[in-house]
Amino acid sequence: MLPNPDIDPILIRLGPIALRWYGLMYVLGLAAAFFMIKARAAARNVALSIEDLHDLILYAALGVILGGRLGYVLFYNLPYYLNHPAKLLAVWEGGMSFHGGLLGVIAAVGAFCWRKGYAFYSIADLAAPAVPIGLGLGRIGNFINGELYGRVTDVPWCMVFARTGGGPFCRHPSQLYEAAFEGLLLFGLLWALGRRPRPPGTLSWAFIAGYGACRSFVELFREPDAHLGLLGGVVSMGQLLSLPMLVVGVIMLWSVQRKQPVQS
Repeated sequence: MLPNPDIDPILIRLGPIALRWYGLMYVLGLAAAFFMIKARAAARNVALSIEDLHDLILYAALGVILGGRLGYVLFYNLPYYLNHPAKLLAVWEGGMSFHGGLLGVIAAVGAFCWRKGYAFYSIADLAAPAVPIGLGLGRIGNFINGELYGRVTDVPWCMVFARTGGGPFCRHPSQLYEAAFEGLLLFGLLWALGRRPRPPGTLSWAFIAGYGACRSFVELFREPDAHLGLLGGVVSMGQLLSLPMLVVGVIMLWSVQRKQPVQS
């Protein structure tokens, strides 16, 4: 068993105001996206002005926050929020869905491209390698919060998450697994793919397929949501939402490779 560092989720307190590690991870993820998209646009001669880049990050931030919250409400706890509508905006109490956030970002990038006149894939492919950085940081935030912990196990690196409801049991630190797979591994894959010209859409669909694969695998070690359990006694909600991403991502990746010219 490894000792749980049990870090205080609040980084800084200023009177009634508290800066949380989890919120800081969102800020760092968006900052990383800004600088990576800027560098990739310059390297690939994509005419993305600094003003439009600022707008893109703002669109993405709104998409991930609004989509993430709406996705959690719809996918994970709709009956509760129907009975407690005042809690819909209480994001400080937890409750964000990656899949909802992804849909929100896709919609936001689509709106940005429509308004500014950019081809969707030209922007999406620039942004795709930056997403795993935000994902990895977010999962570290989950670990600091002590949430989304894993299933009970006896592996030598298990940890106890007693403070946040895990009881006295030793569990998989599944947040760190997700940081490694959805963050480091997926970033490395997209970075390698992006080192040379690819058909438009390649990096976008590689991310979709790669995330679907990584999340579906790590869900085998993550404790299912207590109020949902395993759906049909077989799959978690995370797997139910991620497996279609893997299938659609692979099909679309094959499609763009077969039909589209290489992007210069």
